[in-house]
Amino acid sequence: MPAREYFAYKKTLIPKIMESFHRLEEKFDVIVIEGAGSPAEINLKKDDIVNMGMAELVDAPVILAGDIDRGGVFAQLYGTVMLLEPKERERVKGLVINKFRGDKTILDPGIQMIEDLCQIPVVGVVPFMNLDIEDEDSLSSALEQKKAGGLVDIAVIRLPRISNFTDFQVFSCIPEVSLRYVSSVKELGRPDLVIIPGTKSTIEDLLWMRSCGLEAAVKKLAGAEIPVFGICGGYQIMGNTITDKEGAEQKAGSSNTQVRGMELLPIDTEFETEKVRTRVAGTFGQVTGILKELSGLEIEGYEIHMGISHSADPDAGFMTQVTEIQQRSTISTISKLQKQDGISYGNCYGTYLHGIFDRPGVAEAITRILLKKKGLDGETVASFDYQRYKEQQYDKLADALRQSLDMKAIYEMMGLKGVEPWQN
Repeated sequence: MPAREYFAYKKTLIPKIMESFHRLEEKFDVIVIEGAGSPAEINLKKDDIVNMGMAELVDAPVILAGDIDRGGVFAQLYGTVMLLEPKERERVKGLVINKFRGDKTILDPGIQMIEDLCQIPVVGVVPFMNLDIEDEDSLSSALEQKKAGGLVDIAVIRLPRISNFTDFQVFSCIPEVSLRYVSSVKELGRPDLVIIPGTKSTIEDLLWMRSCGLEAAVKKLAGAEIPVFGICGGYQIMGNTITDKEGAEQKAGSSNTQVRGMELLPIDTEFETEKVRTRVAGTFGQVTGILKELSGLEIEGYEIHMGISHSADPDAGFMTQVTEIQQRSTISTISKLQKQDGISYGNCYGTYLHGIFDRPGVAEAITRILLKKKGLDGETVASFDYQRYKEQQYDKLADALRQSLDMKAIYEMMGLKGVEPWQN
Protein backbone atom coordinates (compact mmCIF):
# COMPACT_ATOMS: atom_id res chain seq x y z
CA MET A 1 0.00 0.00 0.00
CA PRO A 2 1.10 3.60 -0.46
CA ALA A 3 2.06 5.13 2.90
CA ARG A 4 -1.00 7.36 3.27
CA GLU A 5 -3.35 4.48 2.45
CA TYR A 6 -1.58 2.20 4.93
CA PHE A 7 -1.73 4.75 7.78
CA ALA A 8 -5.48 5.08 7.24
CA TYR A 9 -5.92 1.30 7.14
CA LYS A 10 -3.67 -0.10 9.84
CA LYS A 11 -5.91 0.54 12.86
CA THR A 12 -8.36 -1.96 11.36
CA LEU A 13 -5.69 -4.57 12.13
CA ILE A 14 -6.03 -4.11 15.90
CA PRO A 15 -8.52 -7.01 16.39
CA LYS A 16 -6.10 -9.39 14.66
CA ILE A 17 -3.17 -8.04 16.69
CA MET A 18 -5.07 -8.59 19.93
CA GLU A 19 -6.13 -12.06 18.82
CA SER A 20 -2.47 -12.95 18.29
CA PHE A 21 -1.47 -11.39 21.61
CA HIS A 22 -4.08 -13.32 23.58
CA ARG A 23 -3.04 -16.56 21.88
CA LEU A 24 0.54 -15.95 23.05
CA GLU A 25 -0.66 -14.87 26.48
CA GLU A 26 -2.23 -18.29 27.05
CA LYS A 27 1.12 -20.03 26.48
CA PHE A 28 3.84 -17.76 27.88
CA ASP A 29 4.67 -15.91 31.09
CA VAL A 30 6.64 -13.13 29.37
CA ILE A 31 5.90 -11.47 26.03
CA VAL A 32 8.46 -9.00 24.68
CA ILE A 33 6.93 -6.46 22.30
CA GLU A 34 9.54 -4.81 20.10
CA GLY A 35 8.71 -1.34 18.87
CA ALA A 36 9.57 0.07 15.46
CA GLY A 37 11.39 3.35 14.95
CA SER A 38 10.71 5.92 17.65
CA PRO A 39 7.74 6.14 20.06
CA ALA A 40 7.87 9.92 19.65
CA GLU A 41 7.03 10.22 15.95
CA ILE A 42 4.47 12.88 16.82
CA ASN A 43 3.24 13.27 13.21
CA LEU A 44 2.35 9.55 13.04
CA LYS A 45 1.39 8.78 16.64
CA LYS A 46 -2.38 8.99 16.27
CA ASP A 47 -2.26 5.84 14.10
CA ASP A 48 0.43 4.04 16.14
CA ILE A 49 -0.10 0.31 16.63
CA VAL A 50 3.47 -0.78 17.38
CA ASN A 51 4.98 1.53 20.01
CA MET A 52 3.10 3.35 22.77
CA GLY A 53 -0.20 2.51 21.05
CA MET A 54 0.49 -1.20 21.41
CA ALA A 55 1.75 -0.77 24.98
CA GLU A 56 -1.53 0.92 25.88
CA LEU A 57 -3.63 -1.78 24.20
CA VAL A 58 -2.12 -4.50 26.42
CA ASP A 59 -1.19 -2.34 29.44
CA ALA A 60 2.53 -3.12 29.12
CA PRO A 61 5.42 -1.44 30.94
CA VAL A 62 7.92 0.16 28.58
CA ILE A 63 11.73 0.21 28.50
CA LEU A 64 13.19 2.95 26.29
CA ALA A 65 16.58 2.16 24.70
CA GLY A 66 18.94 4.77 23.26
CA ASP A 67 21.79 3.98 20.84
CA ILE A 68 24.92 5.75 22.11
CA ASP A 69 26.91 4.55 19.09
CA ARG A 70 25.04 7.10 16.95
CA GLY A 71 25.88 9.91 19.39
CA GLY A 72 23.66 12.20 21.44
CA VAL A 73 22.13 9.43 23.54
CA PHE A 74 21.06 11.70 26.41
CA ALA A 75 19.27 14.00 23.96
CA GLN A 76 17.63 10.95 22.39
CA LEU A 77 16.29 9.71 25.71
CA TYR A 78 15.27 13.10 27.14
CA GLY A 79 13.72 14.34 23.90
CA THR A 80 11.72 11.15 23.46
CA VAL A 81 10.41 11.17 27.03
CA MET A 82 9.44 14.85 26.83
CA LEU A 83 7.57 14.36 23.54
CA LEU A 84 5.41 11.64 25.07
CA GLU A 85 2.05 12.52 26.53
CA PRO A 86 1.90 12.42 30.37
CA LYS A 87 -0.01 9.12 30.45
CA GLU A 88 2.53 7.60 28.04
CA ARG A 89 5.43 8.92 30.12
CA GLU A 90 4.06 7.11 33.17
CA ARG A 91 4.26 3.85 31.24
CA VAL A 92 8.05 4.18 30.70
CA LYS A 93 9.58 2.33 33.66
CA GLY A 94 13.24 2.24 32.65
CA LEU A 95 15.89 3.65 30.32
CA VAL A 96 18.70 1.66 28.68
CA ILE A 97 21.85 2.96 27.01
CA ASN A 98 22.92 0.57 24.26
CA LYS A 99 26.23 -0.06 22.42
CA PHE A 100 28.50 1.73 24.92
CA ARG A 101 32.26 1.59 24.35
CA GLY A 102 34.84 2.45 27.00
CA ASP A 103 34.92 3.23 30.72
CA LYS A 104 31.42 3.28 32.19
CA THR A 105 32.48 5.44 35.14
CA ILE A 106 32.89 8.35 32.71
CA LEU A 107 29.21 7.93 31.80
CA ASP A 108 27.94 7.79 35.40
CA PRO A 109 27.46 11.59 35.92
CA GLY A 110 25.31 11.74 32.78
CA ILE A 111 23.25 8.77 33.98
CA GLN A 112 22.52 10.58 37.25
CA MET A 113 21.49 13.74 35.39
CA ILE A 114 19.21 11.94 32.90
CA GLU A 115 17.51 10.12 35.78
CA ASP A 116 16.92 13.45 37.54
CA LEU A 117 15.61 15.10 34.38
CA CYS A 118 13.30 12.27 33.30
CA GLN A 119 12.44 10.89 36.75
CA ILE A 120 12.93 7.42 35.24
CA PRO A 121 15.72 5.03 36.35
CA VAL A 122 18.47 3.87 33.98
CA VAL A 123 18.24 0.08 34.25
CA GLY A 124 21.36 -0.74 32.31
CA VAL A 125 24.27 0.24 30.10
CA VAL A 126 24.80 -2.42 27.43
CA PRO A 127 28.31 -2.66 25.95
CA PHE A 128 29.03 -2.71 22.24
CA MET A 129 29.43 -6.41 21.40
CA ASN A 130 31.13 -8.08 18.46
CA LEU A 131 28.50 -10.76 17.83
CA ASP A 132 27.52 -12.43 14.57
CA ILE A 133 23.74 -12.16 14.79
CA GLU A 134 21.51 -11.94 11.74
CA ASP A 135 20.48 -8.38 10.92
CA GLU A 136 17.15 -6.96 9.89
CA ASP A 137 16.39 -6.64 6.18
CA SER A 138 17.94 -3.55 4.54
CA LEU A 139 19.85 -2.56 7.72
CA SER A 140 22.83 -4.89 7.39
CA SER A 141 26.33 -3.79 6.45
CA ALA A 142 26.64 -7.23 4.82
CA LEU A 143 24.55 -5.91 1.93
CA GLU A 144 27.40 -3.51 1.11
CA GLN A 145 29.86 -6.38 0.47
CA LYS A 146 30.61 -6.27 -3.25
CA LYS A 147 34.16 -7.60 -3.69
CA ALA A 148 35.17 -11.22 -4.16
CA GLY A 149 38.17 -12.43 -2.17
CA GLY A 150 37.55 -16.10 -1.46
CA LEU A 151 38.20 -19.16 -3.58
CA VAL A 152 34.45 -19.42 -4.23
CA ASP A 153 32.53 -16.33 -5.37
CA ILE A 154 28.79 -16.29 -4.64
CA ALA A 155 26.81 -13.31 -5.93
CA VAL A 156 23.39 -12.48 -4.49
CA ILE A 157 21.24 -10.13 -6.58
CA ARG A 158 20.45 -7.17 -4.33
CA LEU A 159 16.85 -6.67 -5.35
CA PRO A 160 15.39 -3.25 -4.43
CA ARG A 161 12.79 -4.98 -2.20
CA ILE A 162 15.02 -7.80 -0.96
CA SER A 163 13.71 -9.85 1.97
CA ASN A 164 14.98 -12.75 4.08
CA PHE A 165 18.56 -12.07 2.98
CA THR A 166 19.78 -14.01 6.04
CA ASP A 167 19.06 -17.16 3.99
CA PHE A 168 22.67 -16.91 2.77
CA GLN A 169 24.43 -15.86 6.00
CA VAL A 170 25.82 -19.36 6.52
CA PHE A 171 28.09 -18.92 3.48
CA SER A 172 29.76 -15.92 5.12
CA CYS A 173 30.94 -18.29 7.89
CA ILE A 174 32.84 -20.52 5.44
CA PRO A 175 36.42 -19.23 4.94
CA GLU A 176 36.63 -20.39 1.33
CA VAL A 177 33.60 -18.33 0.27
CA SER A 178 33.11 -14.68 -0.66
CA LEU A 179 29.43 -13.76 -0.36
CA ARG A 180 28.61 -10.45 -2.03
CA TYR A 181 25.50 -8.48 -3.02
CA VAL A 182 25.29 -6.96 -6.48
CA SER A 183 22.88 -4.48 -8.02
CA SER A 184 24.39 -3.92 -11.48
CA VAL A 185 25.78 -5.91 -14.39
CA LYS A 186 29.23 -4.42 -13.76
CA GLU A 187 29.25 -5.67 -10.15
CA LEU A 188 27.98 -9.12 -11.15
CA GLY A 189 31.02 -10.23 -13.16
CA ARG A 190 31.40 -14.01 -13.46
CA PRO A 191 30.69 -15.58 -10.04
CA ASP A 192 30.66 -19.31 -9.31
CA LEU A 193 27.03 -19.21 -8.15
CA VAL A 194 24.23 -16.66 -8.57
CA ILE A 195 21.43 -16.46 -6.00
CA ILE A 196 18.19 -14.58 -6.59
CA PRO A 197 16.73 -13.94 -3.12
CA GLY A 198 13.28 -13.38 -1.70
CA THR A 199 11.49 -10.11 -2.31
CA LYS A 200 8.57 -8.13 -0.91
CA SER A 201 7.36 -7.46 -4.47
CA THR A 202 8.19 -10.17 -7.00
CA ILE A 203 6.84 -8.53 -10.14
CA GLU A 204 8.39 -5.11 -9.48
CA ASP A 205 11.81 -6.64 -8.77
CA LEU A 206 11.60 -8.84 -11.87
CA LEU A 207 10.90 -5.75 -13.97
CA TRP A 208 13.80 -3.96 -12.24
CA MET A 209 16.18 -6.81 -13.18
CA ARG A 210 14.91 -6.59 -16.75
CA SER A 211 15.34 -2.83 -17.01
CA CYS A 212 18.89 -2.70 -15.57
CA GLY A 213 20.22 -5.59 -17.64
CA LEU A 214 20.73 -8.06 -14.77
CA GLU A 215 18.12 -10.45 -16.17
CA ALA A 216 20.02 -10.79 -19.45
CA ALA A 217 23.37 -11.04 -17.65
CA VAL A 218 22.17 -13.81 -15.31
CA LYS A 219 20.63 -15.74 -18.22
CA LYS A 220 23.93 -15.48 -20.07
CA LEU A 221 25.74 -16.93 -17.04
CA ALA A 222 23.19 -19.74 -16.80
CA GLY A 223 23.85 -20.53 -20.46
CA ALA A 224 27.56 -20.79 -19.60
CA GLU A 225 26.72 -23.44 -16.92
CA ILE A 226 27.03 -21.09 -13.96
CA PRO A 227 24.42 -22.38 -11.47
CA VAL A 228 21.55 -20.04 -10.60
CA PHE A 229 19.51 -20.59 -7.41
CA GLY A 230 16.25 -18.79 -6.65
CA ILE A 231 14.53 -18.71 -3.28
CA CYS A 232 10.86 -17.78 -2.80
CA GLY A 233 10.37 -14.59 -4.85
CA GLY A 234 13.62 -15.36 -6.67
CA TYR A 235 12.21 -18.79 -7.55
CA GLN A 236 9.09 -17.14 -8.98
CA ILE A 237 11.20 -14.64 -10.93
CA MET A 238 13.13 -17.51 -12.59
CA GLY A 239 9.94 -19.10 -13.95
CA ASN A 240 8.05 -18.69 -17.23
CA THR A 241 5.13 -16.55 -16.07
CA ILE A 242 3.76 -14.78 -12.99
CA THR A 243 0.01 -14.17 -12.89
CA ASP A 244 -1.67 -11.81 -10.42
CA LYS A 245 -5.39 -11.80 -11.22
CA GLU A 246 -6.33 -11.42 -7.54
CA GLY A 247 -4.29 -8.25 -7.03
CA ALA A 248 -1.93 -9.68 -4.41
CA GLU A 249 0.85 -7.37 -5.62
CA GLN A 250 -0.90 -5.21 -8.19
CA LYS A 251 -4.41 -3.84 -8.16
CA ALA A 252 -7.04 -6.40 -9.13
CA GLY A 253 -8.29 -5.84 -12.65
CA SER A 254 -5.00 -4.32 -13.79
CA SER A 255 -4.25 -4.87 -17.48
CA ASN A 256 -0.82 -6.22 -16.54
CA THR A 257 -2.02 -9.31 -14.65
CA GLN A 258 0.52 -11.67 -16.25
CA VAL A 259 4.24 -10.99 -16.60
CA ARG A 260 6.87 -13.03 -18.41
CA GLY A 261 9.53 -14.39 -16.08
CA MET A 262 13.22 -15.10 -16.74
CA GLU A 263 12.30 -18.47 -18.30
CA LEU A 264 15.11 -20.32 -16.55
CA LEU A 265 12.74 -22.71 -14.76
CA PRO A 266 9.67 -24.37 -16.36
CA ILE A 267 7.15 -23.12 -13.82
CA ASP A 268 4.14 -20.85 -13.88
CA THR A 269 3.24 -18.94 -10.72
CA GLU A 270 -0.19 -17.67 -9.80
CA PHE A 271 -0.63 -15.32 -6.85
CA GLU A 272 -3.39 -15.96 -4.35
CA THR A 273 -4.77 -13.57 -1.75
CA GLU A 274 -4.04 -16.02 1.06
CA LYS A 275 -0.43 -16.28 2.27
CA VAL A 276 1.22 -19.66 2.82
CA ARG A 277 2.95 -19.75 6.22
CA THR A 278 4.48 -23.06 7.21
CA ARG A 279 7.55 -24.74 8.71
CA VAL A 280 8.97 -27.73 6.86
CA ALA A 281 11.61 -30.42 7.22
CA GLY A 282 12.76 -33.14 4.85
CA THR A 283 15.46 -33.85 2.27
CA PHE A 284 16.66 -32.72 -1.12
CA GLY A 285 15.17 -34.74 -3.97
CA GLN A 286 17.08 -36.04 -7.00
CA VAL A 287 18.91 -32.81 -7.77
CA THR A 288 20.17 -32.36 -11.33
CA GLY A 289 23.22 -30.69 -12.78
CA ILE A 290 26.28 -29.49 -10.93
CA LEU A 291 24.57 -29.61 -7.52
CA LYS A 292 23.46 -33.25 -7.84
CA GLU A 293 25.54 -34.20 -4.77
CA LEU A 294 22.92 -32.39 -2.65
CA SER A 295 20.47 -35.22 -3.38
CA GLY A 296 19.21 -36.79 -0.15
CA LEU A 297 20.77 -34.26 2.26
CA GLU A 298 18.53 -33.20 5.18
CA ILE A 299 16.98 -29.72 5.14
CA GLU A 300 14.57 -27.65 7.20
CA GLY A 301 13.19 -24.13 7.15
CA TYR A 302 10.01 -22.18 6.54
CA GLU A 303 7.79 -20.84 3.76
CA ILE A 304 6.07 -17.46 3.66
CA HIS A 305 4.74 -16.50 0.24
CA MET A 306 1.65 -15.52 -1.74
CA GLY A 307 2.15 -17.53 -4.94
CA ILE A 308 1.65 -21.16 -5.94
CA SER A 309 3.96 -22.52 -8.65
CA HIS A 310 3.29 -25.44 -10.99
CA SER A 311 5.28 -27.22 -13.68
CA ALA A 312 4.09 -29.59 -16.42
CA ASP A 313 7.60 -30.28 -17.75
CA PRO A 314 8.51 -33.97 -17.33
CA ASP A 315 12.22 -33.10 -17.40
CA ALA A 316 11.93 -30.90 -14.31
CA GLY A 317 12.75 -32.70 -11.07
CA PHE A 318 11.60 -31.49 -7.66
CA MET A 319 14.13 -29.87 -5.34
CA THR A 320 12.85 -31.13 -1.99
CA GLN A 321 10.66 -33.77 -0.39
CA VAL A 322 9.35 -32.25 2.84
CA THR A 323 6.78 -32.64 5.57
CA GLU A 324 5.08 -29.36 6.41
CA ILE A 325 3.15 -28.12 9.40
CA GLN A 326 0.71 -25.88 7.63
CA GLN A 327 -1.35 -22.98 8.93
CA ARG A 328 -2.99 -20.65 6.45
CA SER A 329 -3.72 -17.12 7.58
CA THR A 330 -7.51 -17.62 7.66
CA ILE A 331 -7.47 -21.19 9.00
CA SER A 332 -6.94 -21.92 12.67
CA THR A 333 -6.37 -25.66 12.21
CA ILE A 334 -2.85 -27.04 11.76
CA SER A 335 -2.14 -30.05 9.57
CA LYS A 336 0.91 -32.09 8.63
CA LEU A 337 1.34 -33.18 5.05
CA GLN A 338 4.06 -34.38 2.72
CA LYS A 339 4.81 -32.55 -0.50
CA GLN A 340 7.40 -31.90 -3.14
CA ASP A 341 8.72 -28.36 -3.47
CA GLY A 342 10.75 -26.47 -5.97
CA ILE A 343 12.35 -27.29 -9.29
CA SER A 344 15.74 -28.68 -10.28
CA TYR A 345 16.29 -28.10 -14.00
CA GLY A 346 19.80 -28.47 -15.41
CA ASN A 347 21.98 -26.04 -13.47
CA CYS A 348 19.03 -23.86 -12.42
CA TYR A 349 17.33 -24.39 -9.09
CA GLY A 350 14.38 -22.89 -7.26
CA THR A 351 12.53 -23.40 -3.98
CA TYR A 352 10.10 -21.68 -1.64
CA LEU A 353 12.08 -22.88 1.35
CA HIS A 354 13.84 -20.18 3.40
CA GLY A 355 16.78 -21.55 5.41
CA ILE A 356 17.50 -24.30 2.89
CA PHE A 357 21.28 -23.81 3.26
CA ASP A 358 21.34 -23.77 7.07
CA ARG A 359 21.35 -27.47 7.95
CA PRO A 360 24.83 -28.93 8.64
CA GLY A 361 26.42 -30.18 5.44
CA VAL A 362 24.41 -28.24 2.85
CA ALA A 363 26.46 -25.04 2.43
CA GLU A 364 29.67 -27.04 2.82
CA ALA A 365 28.58 -29.44 0.06
CA ILE A 366 27.83 -26.54 -2.30
CA THR A 367 31.22 -24.99 -1.51
CA ARG A 368 33.03 -28.29 -2.19
CA ILE A 369 31.16 -28.71 -5.48
CA LEU A 370 32.08 -25.22 -6.66
CA LEU A 371 35.72 -25.68 -5.62
CA LYS A 372 35.99 -28.96 -7.53
CA LYS A 373 34.46 -27.33 -10.61
CA LYS A 374 37.38 -24.87 -10.53
CA GLY A 375 39.90 -27.70 -10.16
CA LEU A 376 40.54 -26.95 -6.47
CA ASP A 377 40.56 -29.27 -3.48
CA GLY A 378 37.07 -29.37 -2.04
CA GLU A 379 37.98 -31.67 0.82
CA THR A 380 39.52 -28.78 2.77
CA VAL A 381 36.06 -27.37 3.58
CA ALA A 382 35.43 -28.05 7.27
CA SER A 383 32.06 -29.18 8.57
CA PHE A 384 30.08 -26.41 10.23
CA ASP A 385 26.92 -26.47 12.35
CA TYR A 386 25.35 -23.10 11.60
CA GLN A 387 22.38 -23.61 13.93
CA ARG A 388 24.69 -24.36 16.86
CA TYR A 389 26.84 -21.37 15.93
CA LYS A 390 23.78 -19.08 15.96
CA GLU A 391 22.70 -20.41 19.36
CA GLN A 392 26.19 -19.72 20.73
CA GLN A 393 25.98 -16.12 19.51
CA TYR A 394 22.57 -15.64 21.18
CA ASP A 395 23.89 -17.21 24.40
CA LYS A 396 26.75 -14.70 24.42
CA LEU A 397 24.27 -11.87 23.92
CA ALA A 398 22.02 -13.17 26.71
CA ASP A 399 24.94 -13.51 29.12
CA ALA A 400 26.12 -9.96 28.39
CA LEU A 401 22.61 -8.57 28.88
CA ARG A 402 22.23 -10.34 32.23
CA GLN A 403 25.48 -8.75 33.37
CA SER A 404 24.73 -5.23 32.10
CA LEU A 405 21.00 -4.87 32.86
CA ASP A 406 19.26 -4.68 36.23
CA MET A 407 17.26 -7.85 35.60
CA LYS A 408 15.68 -7.77 39.05
CA ALA A 409 14.18 -4.35 38.31
CA ILE A 410 13.07 -5.42 34.84
CA TYR A 411 11.27 -8.53 36.10
CA GLU A 412 9.61 -6.51 38.85
CA MET A 413 8.25 -4.12 36.20
CA MET A 414 6.40 -7.14 34.81
CA GLY A 415 4.97 -8.05 38.19
CA LEU A 416 7.30 -11.00 38.76
CA LYS A 417 8.33 -10.05 42.30
CA GLY A 418 9.62 -12.94 44.37
CA VAL A 419 10.14 -15.22 41.39
CA GLU A 420 13.80 -14.22 41.06
CA PRO A 421 14.18 -15.59 37.49
CA TRP A 422 17.16 -13.26 36.97
CA GLN A 423 19.26 -15.66 39.05
CA ASN A 424 18.69 -18.59 36.66
